[in-house]
Amino acid sequence: MRVIRSRDNALFKQFASLVHSSRQRHKQGLTVLDGVHLVEAYGASRGAPHALLASESGLTHPEVRRLLAGGLMPQPVVLSDALFAECAAVQSPQGIAAIIAIPAPAPPAGPLGPCLMLEDIQDPGNLGTLLRSAAAAGMPRAFLSPGCALAWAPRVLRASMGAHFQIELYEGANLPDLAQRYEGRVLGATLHGARPYFEADLRGAVALVIGNEGAGISADLLARVHERIHIPMAPGVESLNAAVAGSVLMFERMRQSSR
Repeated sequence: MRVIRSRDNALFKQFASLVHSSRQRHKQGLTVLDGVHLVEAYGASRGAPHALLASESGLTHPEVRRLLAGGLMPQPVVLSDALFAECAAVQSPQGIAAIIAIPAPAPPAGPLGPCLMLEDIQDPGNLGTLLRSAAAAGMPRAFLSPGCALAWAPRVLRASMGAHFQIELYEGANLPDLAQRYEGRVLGATLHGARPYFEADLRGAVALVIGNEGAGISADLLARVHERIHIPMAPGVESLNAAVAGSVLMFERMRQSSR
């Protein structure tokens, strides 16, 4: 098996550019998945990736060997450990990565149904965690405002642990417009003029709005919510992390829906 050891190799250059440059990801319409779990999740829902890359040592990893033996993945391109390690965002003891096309689903034409509306969530870890919780709590789709972190960036993908391939994900959404025409109830998480979340009815067609980590929900979007809800906290605690708050609300919706 031939091993690529040159930085001048075209595939390695592409791999590195996609890891390190959001501009290149946007320009090429591609991104990188790091590790067996993400690659496997993609394969189960979307099929073979654009390209599969492995480090020399990665080929000896039991989970990588299992993945490659499953018959769903193409033959990997093998990079030297040194080259693979140069792509810092994909450093992993597993030594496996995939290049995939970034999905661009058409906006839904009919009712939106239960959904998450995320406004200007800028921390990749928060965004990935919110998407992971959405998948786990049975929230079928999420709409992201243009000010959110890029959903298909490697850091967001790692934090989501495959949730991108379990829910419908729409970037660049005009949230005030979506909230205005939403067929159900729009509930905004905010500290002011809100009632405890466990007193609200979160069942059925509900859109949960989570705002920016520091500024919260914008005035334009807040004017379109039907109800404001908050999570009661102990005295002296000012606020919760956006990902934690959103997760609490989504799992409360799941609890109420199961009654």
